[in-house]
Amino acid sequence: MNYTALSLSQAPPLSVPLRFFLTAPLFLAAAALLFIFADPTLLSGRWSPLMLALTHLITLGFLATCMVGAVQQLLPVLIGTPFGSPRRVAALLHLPLVAGIALLVTGMGLTRPLLLQLGSALLLPALLLFILLTAHALWRTRSRHATVAAMGLALLGLLLLGAIALWVLPLSHWQPPLAHPYTRLHIGWGAVGWIGALLIGVAYQVVPMFQITPEYPPRVRRWLIPALALLLTGWSLSHDWLPILTPLLGHLLALLLALFAAQTLWLQEQRRRRLADVSLDFWRLAMLSLLLALLTWVAGQWLHWPRLELLTGALFLLGFATSAVNGMLYKIVPFLVWLHLNSRLQAQGRWQGGVPNMKQVILPGVTRWQLRLHLLALALLLLTLALPTTIPPWIAGGLWLANALFLWWNLLQGVRCYRRTLQAAQAVPV
Repeated sequence: MNYTALSLSQAPPLSVPLRFFLTAPLFLAAAALLFIFADPTLLSGRWSPLMLALTHLITLGFLATCMVGAVQQLLPVLIGTPFGSPRRVAALLHLPLVAGIALLVTGMGLTRPLLLQLGSALLLPALLLFILLTAHALWRTRSRHATVAAMGLALLGLLLLGAIALWVLPLSHWQPPLAHPYTRLHIGWGAVGWIGALLIGVAYQVVPMFQITPEYPPRVRRWLIPALALLLTGWSLSHDWLPILTPLLGHLLALLLALFAAQTLWLQEQRRRRLADVSLDFWRLAMLSLLLALLTWVAGQWLHWPRLELLTGALFLLGFATSAVNGMLYKIVPFLVWLHLNSRLQAQGRWQGGVPNMKQVILPGVTRWQLRLHLLALALLLLTLALPTTIPPWIAGGLWLANALFLWWNLLQGVRCYRRTLQAAQAVPV
């Protein structure tokens, strides 16, 4: 593994990203609990209040929380521009982010305007602070890597998400918007501009580095993000100005995402090490789910089966985005524990024991079992959404609850490994 291009000395304290990584699976567990105990008739459509709450527990609670933590780690290490006062910034972001998400999704599920307002008052300033700090770091960097452009598009997508929400909610008197015309823009910029662009930017770095594959081709890194940005802008404007072009632009966006997924799968087939790797398998599942999500989305443009929308959402958010982030966590957390242990124990200069390697921080066996549970939960959820009268929702919800808690427990074991090693080193007499 080549770390020569990384600015490891600028990595923030371990507590900065870990507080976000350990919080995120709990939101995924909350989404599973909602799916278990909610009235199935209230989860039958994408615009029901409970479905909106469940969706935002995944997008904001799990994905955004992980991404805010990951970006604080990736910016200084990958492009050499850390946030100033990283501990203070992490504290300023973490509490309002978590509290804001909790209040926002509760307000959505219960249709309580006051809770929506309180959640927005906490969440939006936290996200705006994160966007401004990240944009400033990207502006200062000398790196010209394609990840910088991808993060820039992701920030723009996140900013527009918040702006659209802040525009629509007061217009709807702080009631959850039901199929409002602007929610299509909210979904489009969220799926492609924020989640898609950020995971593409992360893939440019972590797939070759951690999965030992060739680099993405230069033409892909040079043109994919600008093409996505151009098409997404045109798709957004066409809704009001030239709606006849909207379907064409939407299909072109889907084609670009499909090409990215196919390119990633091809690179993984060219990897130089053929050893089993759980993180790689999570990313394979993510890319296959993205292709299936795009296929069901295209089918939904021609077929009038409402459940196709639910299947597309589950494949994209849980099959693609959640799987990719899950696999990324199993590389980032062990790497960070190994990195910080090396740094601290070398500074002490008296520890003669070995620093655990990455496979000892979180054991591959338990991550492999979590992958199996994740795959089973995803498959059963898709069957539940497609055949709601055949399979009761509590079965899929129970599997997702176990899956989320299993992920949380595995990440916690990484933290415990870090603490055990430090305690052993401190017990050594001078």
